[in-house]
Amino acid sequence: MTAENRTVVVTGIGAFTPLGGDAATTWEGLLAGRSGVSALTEEWAADLPVRIAARTAVDPGEVLPKPLARKLDRSAQFALIAAREAWADAGFQVAATNEASTLAPERLGTVIASGIGGVTTLLDQYDVLKEKGVRKVSPHTVPMLMPNSPSANVGIEVGAQAGVHTPVSACASGAEAIGYAIEMIRTGRADVVVAGGTEAAIHPLPIVAFANMMAMSKNNDEPQRASRPFDKARDGFVLGEGAGVVVLESAEHAAARGARVYCEAVGQGLSSDAHHIAQPEPTGSGIARALAHLFATSDLDKAEVVHVNAHATSTPLGDVAEIKALRKELGEHLDHVAVSSTKSMTGHLLGGAGGIETVATVLALYTRQAPPTINVDDLDNDVDADIVRFEPRELPAGRIAALNNSFGFGGHNVVLAFRSV
Repeated sequence: MTAENRTVVVTGIGAFTPLGGDAATTWEGLLAGRSGVSALTEEWAADLPVRIAARTAVDPGEVLPKPLARKLDRSAQFALIAAREAWADAGFQVAATNEASTLAPERLGTVIASGIGGVTTLLDQYDVLKEKGVRKVSPHTVPMLMPNSPSANVGIEVGAQAGVHTPVSACASGAEAIGYAIEMIRTGRADVVVAGGTEAAIHPLPIVAFANMMAMSKNNDEPQRASRPFDKARDGFVLGEGAGVVVLESAEHAAARGARVYCEAVGQGLSSDAHHIAQPEPTGSGIARALAHLFATSDLDKAEVVHVNAHATSTPLGDVAEIKALRKELGEHLDHVAVSSTKSMTGHLLGGAGGIETVATVLALYTRQAPPTINVDDLDNDVDADIVRFEPRELPAGRIAALNNSFGFGGHNVVLAFRSV
């Protein structure tokens, strides 16, 4: 590969999710088919039309020192915890700016996205302003609510000087961040990039707003069964929170330091629907174009693809459109692809979805196991694909690849591809 087309690999993973406070616990929960959705017991939730969500399994306040946590929005807290895990998992012990580091800071970047940013900080501080007056508003409000705050704080943590970026594309944000990071390395801008997505939007206003759009499940009586991608009875997504982060690295750089490699990050496919600000294009044509872009700009063979971590949020239109797109682009190869929707267990993390689902996709390749999609009791007749249900599915030996799909309001379509090594 030339300096303009370098091979990119994944060398570290980190997660902070509704299933666990780290990647290992999250993966264990996914394979076990455990739901992270529960009832909202706060007083403010009592009169909401939706009273369920997937909160992180661990309170970030139990992990971060209080002085630091007070200066960070919850989304940045999640990102920092997941990034620290991924950084250590990749074998890095100190920041690149530390004199003990062998990593050049100007060759290190971060790309961590959020679809909404510090929305809870914004709303909470507005309440403070109204109820307690101007003097009580936190001086940290602006740095906390900025959408780029998670990426900037992680960049400061690891000493990144090649660039700190935050693409915002609704629920495709986390995946677009990882795709951007792949290109940073492939084109020679950086040797190592910490990338992923985070979200913390479990608050009355976002919940009511999504509910009034008829986008969320109102199955309040059965929280753990509410997220049911591909099932005939699906009635909307369940809001989740958390972060997923990976360390991406040029293959040459990883080999030179003897790093453990999870898999190759092959590339990304991008497109937009130009259809509707919130509704998916029902035929899946935009998604199919993103898939076509991926195959046209990489050396990935369609026959290599054996697993898809689907976007599948549990909405009536979106789940079927995604399968139509996969069938259109993969053709008969889709018959041999194990399709999973981990949102059935984590809920939908919006801009953080692409991050934790990338971690799941990487681990599926590394362990050769596709996690199940839970709550699929009655498969939709229009879902023309092999949905992994009830228990994990063993993936084949040899050179295999997996896709991670992420789509967002506004018609954003991102497909990431990973391959075994």
